[in-house]
Amino acid sequence: MTARRVAPAAVALLLLTGCTSFSQTLTAEQDAGSPGTTAPSSPADDGDDGGPRCPAERAEPDPDRPVVDLDFRLSDDLVTVTGTETVVFTPDVATDEMVFRLVPNSPDAAELGNRITVDGVRGDDVDQAGYEDAGAEGPGGLYVLQLDGELAAGESTEVELDFTVSLGEGGFERLGAVENASWWASGFPLLAWEPGVGWARDPFVQVLGETATSPVADTTVSVSVPEDLTVLMTGDQDEPTDAEDGRRTWTSHEPVARDVSVAAGDFRTATLRTPGGVEVTTGVLPGADVGPGELADWISEDVTALADRFGAFPYATLTVPLLPDAGGGIEYPSSILLAGANRTVLEHEVAHMWFYGMVGDSQFRDPWLDEALATYAERTVGGEGAPPDLEQVLATEGDVGTAMDGFDSTERYFEVVYGKGGAALQAAREAAGPPAFDAALRCYVQLNAWTIATPDDLAAALADLPAALDVLVQAGALD
Repeated sequence: MTARRVAPAAVALLLLTGCTSFSQTLTAEQDAGSPGTTAPSSPADDGDDGGPRCPAERAEPDPDRPVVDLDFRLSDDLVTVTGTETVVFTPDVATDEMVFRLVPNSPDAAELGNRITVDGVRGDDVDQAGYEDAGAEGPGGLYVLQLDGELAAGESTEVELDFTVSLGEGGFERLGAVENASWWASGFPLLAWEPGVGWARDPFVQVLGETATSPVADTTVSVSVPEDLTVLMTGDQDEPTDAEDGRRTWTSHEPVARDVSVAAGDFRTATLRTPGGVEVTTGVLPGADVGPGELADWISEDVTALADRFGAFPYATLTVPLLPDAGGGIEYPSSILLAGANRTVLEHEVAHMWFYGMVGDSQFRDPWLDEALATYAERTVGGEGAPPDLEQVLATEGDVGTAMDGFDSTERYFEVVYGKGGAALQAAREAAGPPAFDAALRCYVQLNAWTIATPDDLAAALADLPAALDVLVQAGALD
């Protein structure tokens, strides 16, 4: 879900250029399901049976979604994070285990020296626990808790996991440390549950991209750092509190976080509110090429433009630390780790707040559902327009709907999923007519907010637009 590092030249050109459906253009809608933000309301289109086919209000998150509390402590030398995670889990499908994904042990993160270990587990229902390999480095890519009996659908259990994260060198990854800053994203055991399906045990891959599947969770984060550091993270942050030991504690809350990003450093910050009321906070390190105020202005413009197209911004806040190195960004709910002040990359990552953050997907099975849609949004809203030759890009070999283990290189993944996928969505919009396509995609967002969507959900949203469906079928995005 990212545009990370500097892509190969051919891929970079593509990146930097860049339910039932309803033919009626939707005006802005009242956003009851989005915490802290609202948009004007839209009329629902009537179905064949006279009932509404597009909800006037955005779907609300599952009231039985997981509740996650994260307590992080960054060492004085900024290279180790110790933490405790508390999870209250209520499955909608019976299970006798709990599976957590250990993203810092993925091959590309581990290559830079990152590592996570689980140091202890507590819970009344826990019988035993251990690692599973899943193609990761170190102790393993999954940590599995075996319960002492079956947990029925609707029944809750609470567990605690103690863990240690070692932060590697500061090359741009989702974890790292440099002289005056540290950052860790997915830096804890990530609950790998797909509602309605079960546990996601997908393997890690050598391709540079995400493979996680995680539900939205009501998440509270606490971070203890040396007192001279500023923390920027997922969620609506409170003012920090000082401790007697020369440290400071920062807290935040995000009621619909699939994952969490934290950055702590010598940040110079700026905060503004967008015209739609979203609080944007940016931070830059000494020597940055752009100031925090200018970066915040860029983000406000992107949030506003994308909300006009896809509906109200999903979160009350958006926090963006600008990290050292260059080459991309990594999106997290209400937070972006940005490396390099590139406007096109920024547009792509802001678009992920809708496509991944709010409308989730299996990043292993269906990576195009967030990456192609974010690339499409970046091109059509950001003003870059179509690639130089849309027809040529659509002729790229490979199916847009390929899973992550179907690519033999990062370059091929970027060419097919980002490049061809974004182009296919643009061509589908042209084939159906922009007003009709925009309305259908907006309804897809409304109906599938806070879920893990599938290609079938998008196909259902476009069901009344056969010309658009034909384009996506030909591109190998849909069956």
